[in-house]
Amino acid sequence: MTQSNWSDPPSQTAFPVAKAGYSFIFASAFATAVFALLGVGWLAVLGLFTTGFICYFFRDPDRLVPTGEGVVVSPADGKVIKVEPVDRTPYFEGACTRISVFMSVFNVHVNRVPHEGTIRQVNYHPGKFFSANLDKASTDNEHNALLLESPNGKKVGFVQIAGLVARRIICAVQPGDVLKRGHRFGMICFGSRLDVYLPPETDIRVGVGDKVQAGSSILGQW
Repeated sequence: MTQSNWSDPPSQTAFPVAKAGYSFIFASAFATAVFALLGVGWLAVLGLFTTGFICYFFRDPDRLVPTGEGVVVSPADGKVIKVEPVDRTPYFEGACTRISVFMSVFNVHVNRVPHEGTIRQVNYHPGKFFSANLDKASTDNEHNALLLESPNGKKVGFVQIAGLVARRIICAVQPGDVLKRGHRFGMICFGSRLDVYLPPETDIRVGVGDKVQAGSSILGQW
């Protein structure tokens, strides 16, 4: 049986919300209050539903993170749309396995570190906004690539990719940071994708079509 622990202290609230969502929530709630005071009922109701959905979108649930040597967890909630070998990648030398996780607007969008280790690189690339489930999204879309080195020298690349609707990539870590597996490191607002690049010797535990959760679903193990 796989054991788990907390990578971050559990939240003290019943419905934790990511800090990045506060401004959106307050703006929507303020507009809703204005419409209500002006007596524009249908706009007030629409604003109420909009505020509720924004709260839902920016939800940030606590997650128990699997422990164990070489365990790699998903950095994102969503659906696995690709599991494939790649001969080369701009993120590190040599062949590797790429796993792509697509996040719809209904998934939790807080991203988590797939393995414990030290962040060696953080490279932001401006780009376009094609639908995140397309092949060209990996290279053409706006994205933020991180390279992590585990304590035993294994490297893991993970890339936040903006989608058709997503217009904001948030990353709260920088080179030199030492992080735990499952630690929150950022998010992408309103629909997106995460690509994970793993060493070729990794025993992959997921397949195309699988649903995964950030920090708790195991993608593979070496």
